[in-house]
Amino acid sequence: MKIICSTLNAKYIHTNLAIRYLKAYAAPEFSIELAEYTIKDPAMNIVSDLIAKKPDVIGFSCYIWNIEETLKVISMIKKINPSIAIVLGGPEVTYDTADWMEKVPAADFIIIGEGEAAFKQLLIELESGAPKLEKVPGLAYRLDGKVKINLQSGKLDLKEIPSPYRFPEDIPHLGKRVTYIETSRGCPFSCQFCLSSIEVGVRYFDREKIKEDIRHLMANGAKTIKFVDRTFNISRSYAMEMFRFLIDEHLPGTVFQFEITADIMRPEVIEFLNKEAPQGLFRFEIGVQSTNEYTNELVMRKQNFEKLKRTVTMVKEGGKIDQHLDLIAGLPEENYQSFRKTFNDVFEMRPEELQLGFLKMLRGTGVRLRADEHDYIYMDQAPYEILGNNVLPFEDIIRIKQVEDVLEKYWNSHRMDATIDYLITREFPSPFDFFQEFGAYWDQKGWARIGHQLEDLFKRLHSFLESRDTRNLDIIEGLMMFDYLSRQKYSPRKPWWEKRFDKKDRSALYQRLLAVPSIAGKSFERLGLSEKEMYKHTILEPLAFDLGTYLSSGEIREAPSALAVYYDPAGKGPLIGSFAQ
Repeated sequence: MKIICSTLNAKYIHTNLAIRYLKAYAAPEFSIELAEYTIKDPAMNIVSDLIAKKPDVIGFSCYIWNIEETLKVISMIKKINPSIAIVLGGPEVTYDTADWMEKVPAADFIIIGEGEAAFKQLLIELESGAPKLEKVPGLAYRLDGKVKINLQSGKLDLKEIPSPYRFPEDIPHLGKRVTYIETSRGCPFSCQFCLSSIEVGVRYFDREKIKEDIRHLMANGAKTIKFVDRTFNISRSYAMEMFRFLIDEHLPGTVFQFEITADIMRPEVIEFLNKEAPQGLFRFEIGVQSTNEYTNELVMRKQNFEKLKRTVTMVKEGGKIDQHLDLIAGLPEENYQSFRKTFNDVFEMRPEELQLGFLKMLRGTGVRLRADEHDYIYMDQAPYEILGNNVLPFEDIIRIKQVEDVLEKYWNSHRMDATIDYLITREFPSPFDFFQEFGAYWDQKGWARIGHQLEDLFKRLHSFLESRDTRNLDIIEGLMMFDYLSRQKYSPRKPWWEKRFDKKDRSALYQRLLAVPSIAGKSFERLGLSEKEMYKHTILEPLAFDLGTYLSSGEIREAPSALAVYYDPAGKGPLIGSFAQ
């Protein structure tokens, strides 16, 4: 048989681990070809490519982000060649399986849950010519027009599963894509909005095999390795062993990402990482979701926010590890004002990224099964995002979505950290209020529907601040100039602002800087610039405050000064100083 395992990834840089497990487990009895696409690829192109491979069996890995496009693809394949056996698997079709079989006639089989052994058994039966489908555990199929669903077998021994990371055809892509690695399955927690809560207990793969796989991946060019374990640090001894291994054996340029439960991380682990880990080697993803205790209780989420905050703060103070914190809007009994508090509670920690998501009523989860208790309404199709509930009407969801849009562009991108920090601490009642008010203005202007250059983002923030008669606009403009110029490798040709020193004043300031370069700082003095180099590679712009004092202490000392920015011709980035006018 010609067998293909396929999926539609969200982006090209993603790789699908599930189909690689299926390929590894089926060998050597079966040789499986992998075929990955993205949800942006036209369905006709995907179908054409798959049909050209002349398969007998195609298995698709299904998730909320790809199910709708996958269904289009399999429908077309069945119309072109009904003899191709279509097998679906993955979290999206593991629940409500009978319903899927009823409404998707193009799917011949669905494999429920852990699929490695079941998929191989199905291939054995199909190849026999007289398949005994009742022998395949966790298989849904049709018999005499009726849907049959076999019981699942026991959990696999993860220590016996072959490695999915050793395929030669993957090696050319390792440096360009995210590599996902799994060291455990299951989750110890019972959060009712998450599919991981359904599987009881945590099982581990063989540690030494995992280490060998990581060595292999790094040796062949993998740069971004993301651990998909639901709670990487549930076992302190295991996490410490892996952290130590990765610190000792990582190759330059490699980044490892983990999903961390922050409130159970011990201070001594963080102290170890702050001392031993090279900067940028690790990245933590931390699901906070909500700081409303009643809401967390309703979704069976155990969380000690004070301990979580301690962990995030200690990690941030260490300066070694970027942190990505997640929130979910729309959890039970969390209204708009409660979510505002959650947002502000978390933003106070200044995470490098704050991801604002909306509750998705995933099939099989407790929140979906008990949706009526909170009057949830939600999308019928994936991703099943909520449209409202008893305390959060659709209008409030739209307002929070306005926050999400500008949060991504203006905080998570880190294009203007100094400006945003000043605004949320001095000009607006809270971080949430800034992002909400700006997001509403952004939406009103129709900017959510068009693209943006870097300069546009600065102009649009400036337009918003002018529209509301924001206080201290001259200081904010200075911080915006600083943010803009400090992130350029070369001197910008078209800054977003009008240059405001006239020719005479600018020339006088250049002469002062040439005569005594130390007025802009010791670094400027060490450059030893000639007059030609000074004029060619240095920008001077007016400020209404002392930049050096603000950057060192946070104090705004109003005094006319000049921002001096030198750009190295080799593109090494700017050197920034300031001096009194």
